[in-house]
Amino acid sequence: MREIAYMLVQLTWGLPQTLAGALVCLVMPTDERRFRFHGAVVTTWRLRRGLSLGPFVFIPPRSSRRLLVHEYGHTIQSLILGPAYLPLMVVPSMVWAGLPALQRRRERRGTSYYSFFTERLADRLGERVTGERSMGTDCGV
Repeated sequence: MREIAYMLVQLTWGLPQTLAGALVCLVMPTDERRFRFHGAVVTTWRLRRGLSLGPFVFIPPRSSRRLLVHEYGHTIQSLILGPAYLPLMVVPSMVWAGLPALQRRRERRGTSYYSFFTERLADRLGERVTGERSMGTDCGV
C-alpha cells in the first residue's frame, strides 16, 4: 500500500519530474538493469553519476547501496516539494555537480560533494525512510 501511495503522489504532485524521468528512461542508453527500491524504479545507466527524477532513479552499474539510498532521498524531496522540486533541488544540484569552477573549489577546499544542502537533505531523507546509511554519513556532513 505504501508503494502505491508513493507512486500516486509522484504521478500527480510530482508530475513534472516524473514525466522528465520517464523521458530519460526512454532516451538514455542504459545497462538495461531495472529493479524496484521502496517504490522507485531504479535503472543502471552508463553515466558515472546518479540522477533522480520523480520515482525514477538512475545509477551507474556496481554503485554502492549508499548511493542508492542517497538517490532515493531525492525521490522523497520530489514527494515533499512536488512541482517545486525541479527549480529548488534539481537545478542547484546540477550546478553544484557540473560547474567546473565549483568542482575545482570543492577539490581545493576538500569539501564533500554531499555537503551541499540538496545533497545533505537527500542523504537525511533517504536514511530516514530506508533505515540505511547514505553517502554523506561518513563525510562529516
